[in-house]
Amino acid sequence: MRELWLFRHGETEWSRSGAHTGWSDIPLTAAGRENAAALGRYLAGRPFTLVLTSPLQRARETCRLAGYGDAAADANLREWNYGDYEGRTTAEIHKERPGWFLWTDGVPGGETVGQVAARAEAVLARALAAEGDVALFAHGHILRILTARWLGLGPDCGRLFALATASVSTLGYERETRVIWRWNLSVSA
Repeated sequence: MRELWLFRHGETEWSRSGAHTGWSDIPLTAAGRENAAALGRYLAGRPFTLVLTSPLQRARETCRLAGYGDAAADANLREWNYGDYEGRTTAEIHKERPGWFLWTDGVPGGETVGQVAARAEAVLARALAAEGDVALFAHGHILRILTARWLGLGPDCGRLFALATASVSTLGYERETRVIWRWNLSVSA
């Protein structure tokens, strides 16, 4: 692998409201579909050796609208399972658990940050086996954790890498050192 291109899915109703959207299969909004199409215009058919997508429809549809409808689904690219906090905003959770912080406190009935990191590392292993550039269409938290692991950081360091919907980021190398080449690039619709 030379470069790893990360694409967060387009806008959904829940991403717009700030609700934690893990394994719920929420569709894109009209704006989300337009942002995904804008990704396609930005990429202009750029070839990738391997294109992987989360099996959830918001990522699959973003991938398809960006021009990569033949991508392989990889269950390891699903978003963090937020368990009992699925569909709830941080403000709502704070009413029950003041000071709660996803990255350190976790979620009841869902995955730990370590479990999400194990899935991210499996995706990285698959990407590293590819001969050229790789594209991943997925979700905010899984891509942030994947980036932390790419850089050799603990998975909770994903908290440092904010990602907007329909954003483009690339990871690669400076000589032998793993680096971020671009981060959270917004492509106009």
